[in-house]
Parts: sequence; C-alpha cells; structure tokens
Amino acid sequence: MTKTVFFGALTVAGLAAGMASAATLDDIKARGSLNCGVTTGLVGFAAPDANGVWTGFDVGVCRAVAAAIFGDPQAVEFVPTTGQTRFTALASGEVDMLARNTTWTFSRDVDLKFEFIGVNYYDGQGFMVPKELGVNSAKDLDGATVCIQTGTTTELNLADFFRSNNISYEPVPIETNAEAQQQYLAGACDVYTTDASGLAATRATFENPGDHVLLPEIVSKEPLGPLVRHGDNDWGDVVRWTLNALITAEELGVTSTNVNDLAAAPTDNPEVNRLLGTEGELGAMLGLDANWAQNAIAAGGNYGELFEKNIGENTPIGLARGLNAQWTEGGLIYSPPFR
Repeated sequence: MTKTVFFGALTVAGLAAGMASAATLDDIKARGSLNCGVTTGLVGFAAPDANGVWTGFDVGVCRAVAAAIFGDPQAVEFVPTTGQTRFTALASGEVDMLARNTTWTFSRDVDLKFEFIGVNYYDGQGFMVPKELGVNSAKDLDGATVCIQTGTTTELNLADFFRSNNISYEPVPIETNAEAQQQYLAGACDVYTTDASGLAATRATFENPGDHVLLPEIVSKEPLGPLVRHGDNDWGDVVRWTLNALITAEELGVTSTNVNDLAAAPTDNPEVNRLLGTEGELGAMLGLDANWAQNAIAAGGNYGELFEKNIGENTPIGLARGLNAQWTEGGLIYSPPFR
C-alpha cells in the first residue's frame, strides 16, 4: 500500500549487498521456518484475526512458500513492517521476503538492490472521501486536507496530480494504514489516498462503508508483488516459481480440492504433471521435494482461490478481478510455462 521512496538508499543497498552471498534457503531450512515481512494490518491482504492468526491475500503467498519448502503452511513467522521499516527489515536479513503490497519500481529494483519476483496484484493510486462532501472527482478537491504516508511515492504521485491540475491541498502526515483510518474517520483529513485496493480494504472495515466513496481517478501504476534481496538467485527462484505455481494452477484448473487427486497419478496434461511433480525434475532444480508445488497449492488454493477468498467480489472488500484476471480472461496475470 505505502510506497516508500528511496530514503537511506545507500544504507539499505549496502545492507543488501552484505547479505547477497547468504544461502537463504539453507538458512530457512536450518531455522525450520520462513520469516515473511507483511504489513502492520490491512484486512483482506494481511492482518491477524481475533486469535492472532494471520490471514489474507499476501499472507497466502507467504504460506504457499512455506508449504513449498516444508510441506507445512504454518511454518512461517509473520513480521509486521511499515512503509518506513520494510526495506531495512529485508536488507538486514530480519525477514527472508516481503509480501506486503509493495510497488515494483526501477530504483527499488536497481538502486536498493531488491529483486521483485513477480506481480500478484496490479493496482493504482486512488482517493476516498466521505459521501457527504458531494465530491465526484479528485479534480474537485482544491484546498482539501489529505491523509498521506510521508516519504512515499504515494506522496509524490499526489503532489504531481494536484500540481498538474492547478489545485492545492494540505497534507496530513500518517505512518500506517490504521493511523490513516483513525485520522480520516475523525475528520482530521477530507481525503485518504493510497492504492485503490487498500482503500477498498480500509472502507470494508468501517461501520458504515456506504458513507464513503472511491473517486474515479486512478493516478498511477502500482504493480504490487513479493520481493527478496538481490544476490541469492536460488532463493529468488523458489519464491518466484511458487507464485507462478499458484497462477499456473488456476489456469490449468488445479485447485486446493483436486490437487492431491491430480498428483496421485500422471494426468493427460503434461504441464499439470510437471507442475505437480509426477513428471520431470522441477522440484530438484529448486532444491525442493518433487511435490513442492502440490503442497503450495494445497496450502490455500491457487491464485484465483486466494483472490476470491480474501479480496474478491463476494467478500466485504469486493474487488473485481479486472487487470488481475488470467491472461485467458483478458487480464494481466500470466505465468511462464512449467517446462
């Protein structure tokens, strides 16, 4: 959701370089669990329930990776991070990967020395306002107070949008989504801006969600996805191909309910067989068991199952697939072949 700009770039890059030689997968196996960095709490994406159990769309990716490694989706420790702390946590080795609505940008990839292993949600920055304001367009927000996470690309996008439309605003600085929600509902700001999916998730937690509207403008591209440190390609391959396994499983009709049956014996589809380890040596290439993808899919379902269960149209968040539909359905979700 938050998109921290390149604060402390040299420091973070230096930490990342220092960690580059680490055999992360070996460390995780020796530790017995995956350390996955998530947001501090965004319903539908990553948040602890009443019993302290983490659930959500991004959490599902973490659990799939843990299942691919250990055969156990519970073998993961969730580390809450803010927009300000997430990159340091990854660079320093506090977490093995981030799965927390982080935007893939040039500088994060090249300058901060992180490796985005794919996109699990195509998004864009939007605006939420109380319905009672009677505002129908972000271009009508001249003079508005705006809750914004400072030091982020969200902040920069906001400045660009208002400047290009010759309107002014007053920023209300916040650090976390929970703080933004509190300030917004208290009337400390007229507008809350972040990724459109984050706005929908936040609004879903309100007592009266219908009293708030998402304005039509989307003012940026926000390809969100998991990331790891540069320099450990073997570990990057494990995370990348676990996400690809979830995406391919949906395309091929492999689900959490039929995956074990399909893996029991070779099917008539060679790619399903390679995906599930009944044919070929893909697991060995990753340093994992042959049934790594089977375990990842069984953990919480394929990409479509994770989407629909956590953030889809039948949830309070109510997100349509849109750009996040499979390529066969007109969307951008696409995995390289398992071959």
